[in-house]
Amino acid sequence: MQSLRVGAWADTGVLGVGGDGNGSGSVVVCGGRGRRGGGVIVSVVRGRERGHGVRAQSSVTTEAAGRSYLSAEQKVLEVVAKQAAMVDEQQRRSGISTLQDVRPDLTAGSAAELLDEAYVRCGEVCAEYAKTFYLGTKLMTPERQRAIWAIYVWCRRTDELVDGPNASRITPTALDRWEDRLEDLFRGQPYDMLDAALADTVTKFPVDIQPFRDMVDGMRMDLVKSRYANFDELYLYCYNVAGTVGLMSVPVMGIAPESKATTQSIYNEALALGIANQLTNILRDVGEDARRGRIYLPQDELARFGLSDADIFAGKVTDKWRAFMKDQIKRARMFFVEAEKGVRELDKDSRWPVN
Repeated sequence: MQSLRVGAWADTGVLGVGGDGNGSGSVVVCGGRGRRGGGVIVSVVRGRERGHGVRAQSSVTTEAAGRSYLSAEQKVLEVVAKQAAMVDEQQRRSGISTLQDVRPDLTAGSAAELLDEAYVRCGEVCAEYAKTFYLGTKLMTPERQRAIWAIYVWCRRTDELVDGPNASRITPTALDRWEDRLEDLFRGQPYDMLDAALADTVTKFPVDIQPFRDMVDGMRMDLVKSRYANFDELYLYCYNVAGTVGLMSVPVMGIAPESKATTQSIYNEALALGIANQLTNILRDVGEDARRGRIYLPQDELARFGLSDADIFAGKVTDKWRAFMKDQIKRARMFFVEAEKGVRELDKDSRWPVN
């Protein structure tokens, strides 16, 4: 069970976007073919340290052997720090706000037309599979709309690999190949039309590749893992499949010029929204996931409420289950509260779509 669903693939020519994926790039046309929903612990912990509530979990956990290791929250915090630093550095280097819509200089008219067509197709996919989300994007500036559509489509296609009609035939090797395509895309060598839209997006906004890699890791988890021993394990999964979307999107949505918040705090709160949404999806889809043999609930917390896998598969609503669900809902709401602070810091053209 993922936070996102299907991607449509297109048969078309391939656009190549030159550059390193972090700044300027040129667009060329070549032949080719194609085919076919921020972080509980990270963001909430940051809020807890500011005195906004009870900390959910420590950053460093001790193994039975007495060694300490980084928990999921700390690993993701390092990713967040990198994303925030990347945005800050670009602003210092260019002297231009990353909130600004910047169009590439396309000298070849046919290349520009094909790129426009790629973005239109991404918008069509978004409108078809996520109508409410699509309507929200229409409140953004045109350039931001296009970029968000491109990110959305890549996420859907990635999710489709393990959650679509062909999921039973997907292997770790297939995910490795998909990640190789991602690397090529960020090097300005997209495989198909939809990839080309994202390749163009990452030349115009300070979008880093790491969250995309991490989402592919989330798909890998679904291939090999159907139980989560504790919330730390579940948090990492939620980050990979949904919190990553926040890191991908903030550079496009932009931060309000008048915001006094740090870039990193806003990234933390974007993570909180992704994690909150994923936890909500998990609680909504318990029955559906159980029918597929999956339980996305912390095993230790189930046991604390006197519940087991057998109770989940039986599907009976008991007093124990109600008490457990109230506890899980309370956690998800904490993350939504944390995320709401970040929404207020976004550029005004991006606030309504997020709300």
